[in-house]
This record gives sequence, C-alpha cells and structure tokens, in this order.
Amino acid sequence: MPIRRICKYGDKILEKKTKKIDFEELKKNLPALLADMFDTMDAVGGIGLAANQIGLDLRLAVIKIKRGNEEPLSIVIINPEIAEKSGSLYEEEGCLSFPGLFARIRRAARVKLRAVNEKGLPIEINAEGLFAKAMQHELDHLDGVVFINRLPLMSRLKLKPALMKLKAQWKKIDESKIAPKTDE
Repeated sequence: MPIRRICKYGDKILEKKTKKIDFEELKKNLPALLADMFDTMDAVGGIGLAANQIGLDLRLAVIKIKRGNEEPLSIVIINPEIAEKSGSLYEEEGCLSFPGLFARIRRAARVKLRAVNEKGLPIEINAEGLFAKAMQHELDHLDGVVFINRLPLMSRLKLKPALMKLKAQWKKIDESKIAPKTDE
C-alpha cells in the first residue's frame, strides 16, 4: 500500500476538527485507507496516526501498541469519544507531525473510549499508560488540537524558535520529494 505524506505543523488541516464519518459511505474504501494508514505509521515508527495527519477530514485514527513479546495490538477508532478519564501522567510525548520534537505533556493515566471499529461495530476500550496516552493524543488530532497546545504558554513560547527551525527543515524535505516539472 502507498505510504502517505504526513502533514506537518503549520498545515491547516491539523488545526481543524474533523468530520464525523458515515460508516456506510466509507465502508467500501476503508480497507485500503486503513492499510495505507498503518503502512505510513509503521514506515516512520509511530504508534498512532489520525486521518487528518495524512490530509483527510475524517474522524478516524489507527493505533498500534507493542505488548512485550506478543503481536502488537492494532486498533481502529472511528468517531471516537472519551467517556471517562482518571489519574494523571506527565511524560515525554512526540508526534509524527512534529518530527524531532518532544515535550513533557500531562494526560489522564486511564481512559474509557467509545468508538466504532473497522467493521462498523460499536466498541468500548479501557486503556491505561502508553495506550491511554496514544488514545488521547489521536483524539486531540481529530479535534484539531496538536500536542504542543497542551503545554503551558511559557513553554510554548520557549519552543517557538525551535519550531520555526524544524518547520524550515520539514519544508526542505517535503520540497525535495516533489519531482521537478519537465517541458516534454
């Protein structure tokens, strides 16, 4: 399946709340889209990817969590909502839309999430630790919130120069992948 371009900080779609999905309308194209999303996420070593991170205005995300020596747990969440939160984590977090940037973010330690899975069935997921953090991170994306928005104002202001430098690097990398036009 094709690896999709990941939208970076500054792309407007990352700031927009995504549209709720009509499962029946998406059902036919969902298997190929999910394969692209998992392949894209795996190619860059991520544990979660929201549809808007690949430029799609859809309330859909995928998560893949490694569990010791077992096969990774792959989860598809469509139209997710957090039903309950408890506890607190304050840990370093990164994001595929901010390659090379990490910051300590406060999140709930445990969440209960309700969504629809890739078969169109309602699901309820109880998650904790890294899994809970990933769920909250992806749901934030679907709500148009990027992880640095969770930082205190002073921390965001201190990050501004580093973000501008990274943004310039990301732009150069993206431009280098665009084939030049030829006059044929």
